[in-house]
Order: sequence, then structure tokens, then C-alpha cells
Amino acid sequence: MQGVRLELAPSAAEPAETRIRRLAAENPVIIFARSACCMCHVMKRLLSAVGVHPTVIELDEHDIAAPALYIGGACVGGVESVVALHLNNSLVPKLVEVGVETIVLDYDL
Repeated sequence: MQGVRLELAPSAAEPAETRIRRLAAENPVIIFARSACCMCHVMKRLLSAVGVHPTVIELDEHDIAAPALYIGGACVGGVESVVALHLNNSLVPKLVEVGVETIVLDYDL
């Protein structure tokens, strides 16, 4: 999967939660994940299947729930929420709303 992968390194200057909010606002699609998490992998693969290559922030060094998907700065939720959006044909329109190009455009927009 292509996209940007970063780690959320500890910082005394900016707490992790503040950085998460800032990064979510700066990136149209961002996943906060753990590298060894199977649900994180499922979320990344689902987005890849619709042609989206999100920024991925690995949270292996933090005690923060993952995966979490943000679209347009708003928290969409975990893998269950993302799969539900996909199954009811709402995921791609939500991505298109924030200017993300996808390969699946057969939904009624």
C-alpha cells in the first residue's frame, strides 16, 4: 500500500493527543494504527481497495486506541465504523467530499 507512514515520536513540546488532532486536521485521510494490529491492517486494505492511500501514523510507542480513521479532520472511528460506512455505500462519498480521489465511483452521489 502506498501512502505516507510515520511514527508518532514522543515529544515534550506537544502532547500526543494535541499532535493527533493537528495531524488529523492537516491530512485529508489519516489512520492512526499499530503495525502488528490485524484490525489496522483490515482498515488499510479496505481503503487501498477503494484507491485511497492515506497517511498512516504508527502508534506502537503510545497507549492510544487504534485503528482510528479521520477523514477531513473528523474522526470516523474504528474498523467497525469504516466497514459499516463501506457496506452502506457512504465511505466513498465521504472521501470524495474532502477531495480524495477514489477508484470506486459507482455509488449514487
